[in-house]
Amino acid sequence: QRSKLLDELSPKQIRRGVVKNITEFGAFVDLDGMDGLLHITDMSWGRVSDPHEIVKVGDEIEVMILDIDKERQRVSLGLKQKEGNPWDTVDVKYPKNTRIHGKVVNVMPYGAFIELEEGIEGLVHVSEMSWTKKITRASDMLQVGEEVDAVILNVNKDDRKISLGLRQAQANPWEVIKERFPSGTRIKGKVRNMTGYGAFVQIQDDIDGMIHVSDMSWTRKINNPNEVLQKGMEVEAVILEVDADNQRISLSMKQLTEDPWQNIQNRYAIGDSVEGKITKLASFGAFVELEGGIDGLIHISELSEERVNRVKDVVQVGDVVKARVKNISLEERRIGLSMKENVEFHQESGQHQQMNYAAPRSTGSDLGGFGQALEAAYKAADSDENAPAADSSQSSAAPEEKPEA
Repeated sequence: QRSKLLDELSPKQIRRGVVKNITEFGAFVDLDGMDGLLHITDMSWGRVSDPHEIVKVGDEIEVMILDIDKERQRVSLGLKQKEGNPWDTVDVKYPKNTRIHGKVVNVMPYGAFIELEEGIEGLVHVSEMSWTKKITRASDMLQVGEEVDAVILNVNKDDRKISLGLRQAQANPWEVIKERFPSGTRIKGKVRNMTGYGAFVQIQDDIDGMIHVSDMSWTRKINNPNEVLQKGMEVEAVILEVDADNQRISLSMKQLTEDPWQNIQNRYAIGDSVEGKITKLASFGAFVELEGGIDGLIHISELSEERVNRVKDVVQVGDVVKARVKNISLEERRIGLSMKENVEFHQESGQHQQMNYAAPRSTGSDLGGFGQALEAAYKAADSDENAPAADSSQSSAAPEEKPEA
């Protein structure tokens, strides 16, 4: 009888049978005197973890003959093959950017699988779960059995893979921010984090903007944000740019006020007498804070008529001194000062002096040795601030050897 039945069977044939036994890997179906195996993977196009979810012992079912091994007298059966493969039309049913509603059927560290319909699942990667939060584990956002809305990002019919996005089903807050806060808008927020190059300020919910150290002051060279800010401090800033595509917001504190260097020619002229406080000493000279927070430099060769070996022998931090403007460089945003009583200045026409402001590099050369010494001193100052303390004396040694103007 078994041999006769084997001769009658052929692939893709539909037969009726009764579920005789169920194992963890499938069910045995009695085909009128001969058992066939219905494997768990052939029960449904969907996810099946236990054969009992589909069949029970004693059930009378219709199955498709998948394969016949006459020598071993074994028959492979299928339930899902009776219906069309849903992946055959997946690209038509689920085109890109389609909004779907589905159930979470599996959660892995890297993402969650969402069932769109029986046999069709898509993966939401952790990077596509939130616009603003950095999700490291999918289980922090989703649980098995949860129903969610998502958007089709990509369909790979051949590999049977669908990429989904959770965040795309919601309004992009970065686009909202861009419309709400155009460039030039003033905002207030709390400093939430700081790095060596800037401070991150909360603008809205989980969206932060960054103030780079170069945008913290017009006049001070800020090397680290903790020189002016602290975590938790509320600050005011100006929106420079909202880059919604790269999810970045650039902020500025210095843009809250006018650049004091913009009209420097209306405040200072070469030869003017000024008063300021010594804020910093270096081997090559002393820095003086002038009105408006602008720093000027008195080179060591301009501290006294006498030769000065050490700056601290003449001035100390906190001293209020009087000096005269000897050099102005708009491009470099630098003012050179002199405390000498007998200072010689070139007498220039108004037209040439105006050129001094527009072309500051030529100003230094017009003033001879002092202009060169000033430029070298500022370069040494930049090197001192960026180099380790042990090297500062070496990096500033050259300016000390500059001849007096």
